Amino acid sequence: MRTVKEVSNLTGISVRTLHYYDEIGLLKPTGKSEAGYRLYDDKALETLQQVLFFREFDIPLKEIKAVMANPALDRNQILQMQRKMLTAKKERMERLIASIDDILKGENKMDFAVFSKTEIEEMFQTMVEHMPENMRNIAIREFGSIEQWKKHYMEAVSSEKMQKRYAKVVEWYGGKDKFLSAAQNPISKEVAESYNKRIEAILQKLIAKRDCAVDSFEVKEIVGEYSFVIKQLSQIKEEKGFMLAQAQYYRNEKIKPMTDEKYGDGASDFFAQAIEAFYGKE
Repeated sequence: MRTVKEVSNLTGISVRTLHYYDEIGLLKPTGKSEAGYRLYDDKALETLQQVLFFREFDIPLKEIKAVMANPALDRNQILQMQRKMLTAKKERMERLIASIDDILKGENKMDFAVFSKTEIEEMFQTMVEHMPENMRNIAIREFGSIEQWKKHYMEAVSSEKMQKRYAKVVEWYGGKDKFLSAAQNPISKEVAESYNKRIEAILQKLIAKRDCAVDSFEVKEIVGEYSFVIKQLSQIKEEKGFMLAQAQYYRNEKIKPMTDEKYGDGASDFFAQAIEAFYGKE
């Protein structure tokens, strides 16, 4: 058993931080000495090591605690998760080092790739696992095999054009790690259907105000509710960019006819204008 001072010297973590981890229930001491000092055994040190792995990615302590306390995840599953995260971080560091080497050689290739090959593969796997079976089967038939489908996906997402688009989406989520977390932990079908019903109700309320000015309180109040639900559904940190992109979606030549048919002539333009009035068109 080690005292809190010994653990601090061994790990470089301050005594104050270890006390705080105890207070919030992230790392409880194994026991206490007769004098009341905290004591830690090897299992506690192993837990601390896992916490420090997560802290490498600036993950909030509240989220780390939730993962560590998840009964569905055992020690090896947590370590596998951390290994993937560290591997992705290593690949990003290697790309940055390679870019610096190119600049030093006078061969700057201006590589602004957002996701590594490993991360793109994981995104594909998550997409396939959570896609409805009928859609998955259609895609496999279209590409001939799941391997060909994956090859096409990897090439498309790795392209400079798509990477630039993803860079903007990552901004909305408040960082790449948060985007990947949302992508790898999608909401259930039932929850998604519930949100969609709520959004539909909001759009019905919004179109009922089409005779009001788009910058009126009545319209802005409904758009505010719309943006709140979208933020919850998509798990994004900053919804402004997402909502302005939604406004452009309503103006899409393929989307406008369907929107107008469902909500009435001019509905698509009204929705777009209402969103832009709420956020200020960029």
